[in-house]
Amino acid sequence: MRGVNRAEICDVNFQEFVRSWSGRVQPRPAPQEPILDGSALDARSFRELFESQLISRHLDLMARVLRVQNKVFYTIGSSGHEGNAMVARATRHTDPAFLHYRSGGFMAERFRKLPGMDPIMDSALSFAASAEDPASGGRHKVWGSKPLWVLPQTSTIASHLPKALGTAIAIETARRLNQPLPVPDDSIVICSFGDASANHATAQTAFNAASWTAYQKLPAPVLFVCEDNGIGISVKTPAGWIGESFRHRPDLDYFYADGLDLAAGYGDVLRAVEHCRRTRRPTFLHLRTTRIMGHAGTDFEIEWRSLEELCAVEASDPLLRSAAIALESGLMTQEEILALYEDIRRKCFAAAEEADRRPRLTTLAQVMAPLAPYTPDEVQAEATRVPALEARIKAFGGEDRLPERQPPRHLAIQINQALHDLMAKYPETLLFGEDVAQKGGVYTVTKGLYKAFGSKRVFNTLLDETTILGLAQGFANMGLLPIPEIQYLAYLHNAIDQLRGEACSLQFFSNDQFRNPMVVRIAGLGYQRGFGGHFHNDNSVTALRDIPGLVVGCPSRGDDAAMMLRTLATLAKVDGRVSVFLEPIALYMTKDLYEPGDGQWLTAYPAPDQALVLGEERVYDADATDCVIFTFGNGVPMSLRAAREIQKKHGWKVRVVDLRWLVPLNHAAIARHAGECERILIVDEGRFSAGIGEGVITAITEAGHGGKPLKRVVGADTYTPLAGAAFLVIPKDEDILAAADALA
Repeated sequence: MRGVNRAEICDVNFQEFVRSWSGRVQPRPAPQEPILDGSALDARSFRELFESQLISRHLDLMARVLRVQNKVFYTIGSSGHEGNAMVARATRHTDPAFLHYRSGGFMAERFRKLPGMDPIMDSALSFAASAEDPASGGRHKVWGSKPLWVLPQTSTIASHLPKALGTAIAIETARRLNQPLPVPDDSIVICSFGDASANHATAQTAFNAASWTAYQKLPAPVLFVCEDNGIGISVKTPAGWIGESFRHRPDLDYFYADGLDLAAGYGDVLRAVEHCRRTRRPTFLHLRTTRIMGHAGTDFEIEWRSLEELCAVEASDPLLRSAAIALESGLMTQEEILALYEDIRRKCFAAAEEADRRPRLTTLAQVMAPLAPYTPDEVQAEATRVPALEARIKAFGGEDRLPERQPPRHLAIQINQALHDLMAKYPETLLFGEDVAQKGGVYTVTKGLYKAFGSKRVFNTLLDETTILGLAQGFANMGLLPIPEIQYLAYLHNAIDQLRGEACSLQFFSNDQFRNPMVVRIAGLGYQRGFGGHFHNDNSVTALRDIPGLVVGCPSRGDDAAMMLRTLATLAKVDGRVSVFLEPIALYMTKDLYEPGDGQWLTAYPAPDQALVLGEERVYDADATDCVIFTFGNGVPMSLRAAREIQKKHGWKVRVVDLRWLVPLNHAAIARHAGECERILIVDEGRFSAGIGEGVITAITEAGHGGKPLKRVVGADTYTPLAGAAFLVIPKDEDILAAADALA
């Protein structure tokens, strides 16, 4: 049996089932009549759902045949899940949908919602990785459509659930703020996934957050659709597990529907959808499905599944039941079903052959075009646009309290002032996270924002970073400008896939049709005194450096912080970018630079018409050429102190370059400064391996300056210990001096 093609068997099974049917033919129902007694489906709706199921099936069959010819490049199919077409039928095309990969039936049915769209050709272009694929431009086989409000997901294993919930909450938030929505304000959000994925930690996070929200009587109109086929690749879900796990979960309203039987299941699907839309509560639709033809084209189930079990699964094929309903009701004859079946097969193969002739991505520039859009002139113009004076006066509590009229202040206060300005400038801005509201953050950086802008715009979340970043994506999807806070850098790592796999990938995989712009504030890095250990002194920037499309800014002083925040917010507004603003905790309250009381690390608040250019560095003693120090964050004041001592000891004039922008690094600026100076020092408070310093060395070497005397001062490859031992693993002033001595 090893060589038997189960796809062919399923194909033949359907045709033989129809040909051999010998039941009694009923009078053909009128289009508006129920297809069967007691059914919620009328004849026209059933006919269209059946056709959508057949389109989904033949796309799967086509993919299995043409994959071996290298004409299509994806074989994870929807066979057995075609009942999800009912969910598409019962919802609107303006209900945002986050779908898993077995959604062929849903997509075929949703295509009916707008005239002139072709589910077969659009899908074929995606299967073929054509540059003309309207969903992703050939970057991935995804279910997606801008006009149909299907946001592309990539082989999702539950990572899309938090942002689906966030989008549902955002619909209600925007409505309460009187902000314009891109969808009707009674929309719901659809989010589909498999029974195996329901066990994933990210899925459980979303379910918990949904229940937590509903428990507080807050609207969260998300329809979680668990398509339960009883198996995840080769691991079986215990019988009854999904029902037992979700039927009694508090504040998550449970519905069950038979996705294998259109006549039996449609009414239950309709009730779940109507309940979600009417009550605005999170709703769990447990949709019975099956999986036939294996997980993907490379999955030979006969190697690990008995023949008897395979035959039983294939006998539960929902297309067999749909054919039976069509025949029992008299809606279609055997000949009509088989003719429709073959007509759709022909259209799918013809579309695939045509898609194979269409252009594909052939250059790196084409591939990367939507990844990180940047329009510098527009960004600079918007970043330097001054908020309305009235809005600023209201935000700061009076004209005499405008921050540019105040004396120089430290970093934390200037970040706080900049956040006030941004929220005054952009009424759609939301600031949220753990402890950010009444408390004002654990370092008081968000102090006063709750009072100035109210609980609708500044609010606390539950203590879960995955939910925080999922909310941010949802708010951004609905046209708001989120500024979420992750309380400590160490807390990001359990949720970083919400940035890496979800937020930063959306522009790329949707060909820049969808954007979820945001500015993620993260307190981090080391050098805190009297505060404990790794989880509050994490210096691992490496995880952020590896995320395509992400922008990372790291200020060392207050005026830079304010101008950088303006730039990052504008990058989000204009170009849809996702960014991280990494705030050095140890510099929040720093006032002095050289000696206690000198106040030289306090800065004036920059006028609201000032902003930085992405990648623009700050240079201290730009005329110095004996030595250059490249650094960032806490390394800047350390390097300035060391530069003064180096000049005393060696007579060198030292140029200090604060990189400020860590991702992407400004290679041209680094090369220019390295070329103008005789010696090079790199002060990187991160870890020895894969830190910012390695990127700086790469820029220097590739520019041809690798032969110059060079030293790197960097942290150790270790977690940060508690108390004074922490300062043994990160660079110190004296380490910079020792490196300079070695260069001498």
